[in-house]
Amino acid sequence: MSKRIEKDLICIVCPNGCRLHGVLTEEGELEVTGNRCIRGNAFAGTELTNPTRSITTTVKTVFEDFPFLPVRTNGEVPKYAVAAVLEELQRLVVTKRMVCGDVVLENAAETGVNIIATMTI
Repeated sequence: MSKRIEKDLICIVCPNGCRLHGVLTEEGELEVTGNRCIRGNAFAGTELTNPTRSITTTVKTVFEDFPFLPVRTNGEVPKYAVAAVLEELQRLVVTKRMVCGDVVLENAAETGVNIIATMTI
């Protein structure tokens, strides 16, 4: 038997920023109130069952003209793994020139998500 999960959220899918109240019942049914569009249902469902996040940050390089390279995930990282990904990126130093879209780190924190460059250096 599953337990009931209830959470107040602010939807970030569209510009409305709806204040949602999501409930995942013991039977696994999703109940969402407060959404002004249908995308709020999907957002609340993901947040209640398996929240994910995109990460954007910078990593160090060995280049004096570009001491930091902006990077991002090429997909969504499970929320529980965000800190582990950021720890890996903090230790990373880029030693070769990159083109926007190049993979800087494969399978970050074993999430299956790659870190890619968002700038050409």
